[in-house]
Amino acid sequence: MSEIAERLVAEEGLVAVLGGCGHVGLPLGITFAECGIPVVLVDKDIDRVAGVSRGKMPFMERGADELLLELVRAGRLRATSDPAEMAAAAVVVITIGTPVDEFLDPSVREFDSQMADVAGYLRHDQLVVLRSTVFPGVTERLGRLFSKCGLETDLAYCPERIAQGYAIEELKTLPQIVSGTSDRAVERASRLFRRICPDVIVLRPIEAELAKLFSNAWRYINFAISNQFYVLANKFDADFYKIHHATCWKYGRMSGFAKPGFTAGPCLLKDTMQLAAFNHGDFPLGQAAMLVNESLPYHVTQQLASRFDLASSVVGILGMAFKANNDDPRSSLAYKLRKVLSLECRGVLCTDPYIVDPTFLPLETVLERADVLVLGACHDAYRNLATNKPVVDVSNFLDRAGH
Repeated sequence: MSEIAERLVAEEGLVAVLGGCGHVGLPLGITFAECGIPVVLVDKDIDRVAGVSRGKMPFMERGADELLLELVRAGRLRATSDPAEMAAAAVVVITIGTPVDEFLDPSVREFDSQMADVAGYLRHDQLVVLRSTVFPGVTERLGRLFSKCGLETDLAYCPERIAQGYAIEELKTLPQIVSGTSDRAVERASRLFRRICPDVIVLRPIEAELAKLFSNAWRYINFAISNQFYVLANKFDADFYKIHHATCWKYGRMSGFAKPGFTAGPCLLKDTMQLAAFNHGDFPLGQAAMLVNESLPYHVTQQLASRFDLASSVVGILGMAFKANNDDPRSSLAYKLRKVLSLECRGVLCTDPYIVDPTFLPLETVLERADVLVLGACHDAYRNLATNKPVVDVSNFLDRAGH
């Protein structure tokens, strides 16, 4: 090991997080900085950089608002749009989104192009940690690309495992998966992540890449099972929620039986389809899950059409985020529901307590104007909804006693 590398490993040094103002990079940067590691967040989104530099979170993350402001004021964390600042770091963590094409297949050529650009700002002896979800084999491929560029770096792949909105607490408690293209890369990455979490699990790069994809595909398929059963129960005019309770109550073997609902977001579908692409399109279980989950808005529309004259009805959608108590609309199926309903109904009104959108209306207005309501996101703000209007609540989330 060179003298420079020994010093970097011993001192940890500055950590640069590329894509550092995003949902993956920012919580990680905050967590490193909280542990005493100096952090610079590198992001091309100038508005986000400006906001973070003022100590303002660009999205919802539990426990992050006050912590970010404190770290920025203390000078332990800063943000920049200049990628050249990565050269001064001992560690560069890459958290930029994985490029995919219109079919949700990984765009390897685009990824190579992005990484070639990144390589121009790196230097020898840095620990480079790939944090993005990637197509199996990409870590080794990236190592070869860096070598072709003349870079002698320690390349690690350490996939993120957090639930969006809970990253600050989960980064400190969940085991971190660590892999690398060399023993030294694994050693350095393990040392880095042990600064913030109690356990590190070491895998080969291909195993770490598959572990991430398997995790998201498993969750996506699990939700699809419940959504399929929900549709089947409706066809038999049976109460799915009573069935769910009967099969799960005091019966541990069914503890993993999820409730139905809109299964969306920027990761689960995309990663399931990446796994299918890796297997040359031969992943029927994942592809069937996509058909089930993505068709739920159509099923809800059919439910409504069987009960109401949609052509003369106004439907209100409560919650447009892709998950509960969150401000992220990416890939939310509530938007797909709005699009489908717009073709069938007299009007569609939307509301969300967290997403700022000029087309959305206050909850009170939607409750007043809509003839029927659909729960799009299980926000706690809707738990005790006070309305006598009919509500389609796929997840059986609402406390509707007395209504």
